[in-house]
Amino acid sequence: MTASYEDRVLRVLNHIHDNPAGDLSLDALADVAAMSRFHWHRVFRAVTGETCAQAVRRIRLHRAANWLVKGDKPLAKVASDAGYSNLSSFTRAFAEAYGASPAAFRKAGRLLPPYPEFKTGGYPMHPVTTRTEPARRIVGLAHKGAYMEIGKSFEAFGAICETRQLWQQMGPMLAIYFDSPEDVPEPDLRSFAGGEYRGEDVPEGLEERQIPGGKTAVLTYKGPYSGIHGAYQSLFGNWLPQSGEEPADVPCYEVYLNNPRETAPEDLLTEICLPLK
Repeated sequence: MTASYEDRVLRVLNHIHDNPAGDLSLDALADVAAMSRFHWHRVFRAVTGETCAQAVRRIRLHRAANWLVKGDKPLAKVASDAGYSNLSSFTRAFAEAYGASPAAFRKAGRLLPPYPEFKTGGYPMHPVTTRTEPARRIVGLAHKGAYMEIGKSFEAFGAICETRQLWQQMGPMLAIYFDSPEDVPEPDLRSFAGGEYRGEDVPEGLEERQIPGGKTAVLTYKGPYSGIHGAYQSLFGNWLPQSGEEPADVPCYEVYLNNPRETAPEDLLTEICLPLK
């Protein structure tokens, strides 16, 4: 792992430790890492094995555990210094993590190590190439909710293309995923299901999105769509930290190279495209 990505992860971890009561949102931590908010969460998860939100919770509660055992701050002060808005929410979170209430933990007087088990290098390898991709004009349907349910938006998109005889104006099918399922509640996840459009006016009932062209890392994944998450971990945990490359400030997208209705799951081919600076 190059110093660049190692330094970013360590800088963010140190920032969380030093500012447990501060703004530790995903956007704020991406700023500390000096990295695109679209991709920072994937890098952090792939390297540390936990999401930013999990790290924030773990470190806040570890700082609280230290204060409970090594000091005499009132419990309400420990809660606020650890970034919790009230004592009851802190007590619930602490008991869930440590198996004891803050008061009982203080009385027992023992600590546990705070360190995560780093995961980098522990993912299956997939072929990754760097190439110049064309700008793409996409038409399709916005999807909100669980990513595993984007299929219903692709079904609707396919039905529109079929009834309006749009297939001849379509290139490959694509999906854009705008949010991290680890950091955004499932009902609020935003994605887009569609295809590269080679016609003129956007067909009624469909929306348009633009994917900028340029230097792009492309991971080719072979297998069922249910395994794509592991391929992302490989791209961000194995390839990117060693590549010397920097992601652009735009989301990843997927290009589907064959038809799931005509292809066995183990033979499906998906290109995961990571735009680079």
